[in-house]
Amino acid sequence: MHSDIRVHEGGRARTRAAISRTLSNEKLVFILALTALTLLRLGAGAASPLTEDEAYYRLWSLRPDFGYFDHPPMIAWWIWLGRRLVGDTALGVRLAPVIGCALTSLLTVDLARLAGASRTSAWRAGLWLNATILIGLGGMLAVPDAPNTLFWTAAVWCAFKARDGDARWWLACGAAAGLACLSKYSALFLAPGLVLWLSLDPVGRRELRRPWPWLGALLALLLFAPNVAWNAAHHWATFDKQFGRVRADGLAPQHLPELIVEQFLLLNPLIAAFLVRATRRRDLRALLAITAPFTAYLLVHSLHASVQGQWPAPLYPIWVIAAAQAADGVMSPWWRRARAVAVGFGVVAVSAAIAFVVAPLDGRVPVFDPAAPLRGWPAFAADVEQARRQAGASWIGATSYGLTAQLAATVRDAPAVEIRERARYSFEQPTDRADFQSPGLVVDRTDRLSSAALKRCFRVVEALPDLHRGRSASGTRYAAYRVALPLRDVERSGC
Repeated sequence: MHSDIRVHEGGRARTRAAISRTLSNEKLVFILALTALTLLRLGAGAASPLTEDEAYYRLWSLRPDFGYFDHPPMIAWWIWLGRRLVGDTALGVRLAPVIGCALTSLLTVDLARLAGASRTSAWRAGLWLNATILIGLGGMLAVPDAPNTLFWTAAVWCAFKARDGDARWWLACGAAAGLACLSKYSALFLAPGLVLWLSLDPVGRRELRRPWPWLGALLALLLFAPNVAWNAAHHWATFDKQFGRVRADGLAPQHLPELIVEQFLLLNPLIAAFLVRATRRRDLRALLAITAPFTAYLLVHSLHASVQGQWPAPLYPIWVIAAAQAADGVMSPWWRRARAVAVGFGVVAVSAAIAFVVAPLDGRVPVFDPAAPLRGWPAFAADVEQARRQAGASWIGATSYGLTAQLAATVRDAPAVEIRERARYSFEQPTDRADFQSPGLVVDRTDRLSSAALKRCFRVVEALPDLHRGRSASGTRYAAYRVALPLRDVERSGC
């Protein structure tokens, strides 16, 4: 009998050891994968040109402030920090977002554990976050969604720790939520999501009757207050632009299926399938309730306007945690295969996309090139500078904020100014501005720029030869005009 007990105990010990080895292997796989992907993002971020939006946010970082026309200031602060650490380069612009993506992955793993996931599901959630197409590919981009996703995830992580332990974590939750609001206004949907989550849980309902969650909310408002003050001093510019999206300009329901299909692809179709399974599980509904207010807004918004693919990014950590838990214990061979290949599919797709973007393919893509907006900028900037010198112009103008930002980042011998939406460039200093009393070179895409429009603003408008960015079939043609003698105050009111 004693020998049977020893055999039984020995078997249990071997089982525990096998489980420990399995969990250790999963942890190692996650750490190695995250390290490799972070290095890949750093390398690709250094090698690929900035997008127009990134170039625009880089200009913000030259003049750190508490607000800007389009968004709150956090992305400008992140870029400022990266540029101070590694220089005014593409890597400097993207350094903080790449590190932030890695930190979000680590928080996702521990948040999954706090949300009741098994250790296997927690490691899987961290891997799956990086296997989504949106985070996997967009994790290197310097856009407001990067800090928003990190601080949103950190706020939820702190909320779980507060509910399950020391209530003072609510102050940390409020601090993270305030920083999320300073990143992007979509973080304002976080508070109602957390309240909904707490209201669905008996322990959470007790927390709502204590002062700590409300003190955390107060701290979030205090951190957000500088941006409110900036808006008050700038005619509520950002509030008007962003909250104006809520206004419906008519019914356009075709954007709803567009949103669903796009997110199904960006989430990674295999992970998205498990997320659909998760919505059917009652034990995961409270977790998913955190995402419900913002999800509902996105669905309503899609009924009258397009939803940009990156907007739901802060929801992805919670979505992949729910999906990873829904993948536990699946018995169907199809579901087991889907669970097994989800990471590989996402990582391969993301790596291939990054390689395609970084590859010097300009002029070698005979058909439509989806990476065309990133190609040909150094050569194009040199052509613009040569045209400026030949025209005797002292400044370069464009009618789009993105092109202006790209020219400002690549042409350093003359100021590049946006001449249409001057409100976007309220952060300019006197040294950044053009002398409109001197001749200028105005350049923009042929579909956005015409001599007729310029003649309403300048007495002299001379057409110059078109310029081209990119040599492939997807190359872009730009009109160029020499302008002089303004007919209006272009610096103040634009053209």
